[in-house]
Amino acid sequence: MEFASPAELSAVPSAEAPRDCPLCPRLVRLREELRVEHPGWWNAPVPAFGDPQAWLGIIGLAPGKHGANRTGRPFTGDYAGELLYATLLKFGLAEGEYRADPGDGLRLKGAVILNAVKCLPPANKPLPEEIGTCRNYFEAALEALPRVRVLLALGQIAHGAACRALGLKPGAAKFGHGSMWAAPGGRVLLSSYHCSRYNQNTRKLDAAMFESVFERACALRP
Repeated sequence: MEFASPAELSAVPSAEAPRDCPLCPRLVRLREELRVEHPGWWNAPVPAFGDPQAWLGIIGLAPGKHGANRTGRPFTGDYAGELLYATLLKFGLAEGEYRADPGDGLRLKGAVILNAVKCLPPANKPLPEEIGTCRNYFEAALEALPRVRVLLALGQIAHGAACRALGLKPGAAKFGHGSMWAAPGGRVLLSSYHCSRYNQNTRKLDAAMFESVFERACALRP
């Protein structure tokens, strides 16, 4: 199976990691193991997806094993993506039909999805040094998206990465579902519990709670 390059897929090609990025040894080992086990999967750093002129940046944690690491598109092919893309469609931030397939033709309008860590981490838990290493790509992506004024972090790790990129101190700008912080330069950081299967199954997050954060984001649209 032939994959397009990250530059061909991404909303911010200048900020993407190479397909064989060598910077995090633990993530490289897992990637190489999965390339042997699942040669038809993406198994590479996952590029940003969305509108290059986006006003809303959605920040995820990292690719899911059976989601973005398999398909090559953020939140595509796993449980978390069902709620995320349904919500984007409901709020007019996407058009088309989400079919859990990067070839489904779905397009984002005014929104872009980035991950704090671009490669799949073991057990979906990146180490602090891996988050720090990927920070250069994350910050370069934000720099290449000058129209993004509102950032929505999904989960505490994404919140912390967004705080650092925006010049906020994570200890002061505390994470919480529905929290909102003004950042230097006029940007705003909103946060939500991650739309993971676990959070939905345990009712820590439901559709109404998730939509309430998007309502707040849309009210801040420049």
